Amino acid sequence: MSITIYHNPKCGTSRNTLEMIRASGVEPKIIEYIKTPPSRDELLGLMKAMGFSSPRQLMRRKEPIYTELGLDDQVWSDDQLLDAILDQPKLIERPIVITPLGTRICRPSETVLEILETPPADAFTKEDGEVVPPRRR
Repeated sequence: MSITIYHNPKCGTSRNTLEMIRASGVEPKIIEYIKTPPSRDELLGLMKAMGFSSPRQLMRRKEPIYTELGLDDQVWSDDQLLDAILDQPKLIERPIVITPLGTRICRPSETVLEILETPPADAFTKEDGEVVPPRRR
């Protein structure tokens, strides 16, 4: 099974998601999107794969730059929002995981279990100690 994760190693949710993927027996392709941002076409492809109608749905609203730039204001066009994401890739909500079963923003991290062909057989303990029970397909 081919899996890609748009990953931020500084983010606990992203790290937990990556470890859940690995616990399923798959080593994913890891894209550290801060270092290697997606192109405009890639962002549009991710939006389409997730059924998003606006780049705003792809944005991390808790990121300080989101507030600083006033991106919550509805005057921003979709093209302008995409430009902001391209200029500031940390605005991308994380992590995004692509599998043959779907593409999701995996917040909370256990969302990834919905799109893994073979979810981990055992319970998974997140960094904060929360236990995620195993799911069966």
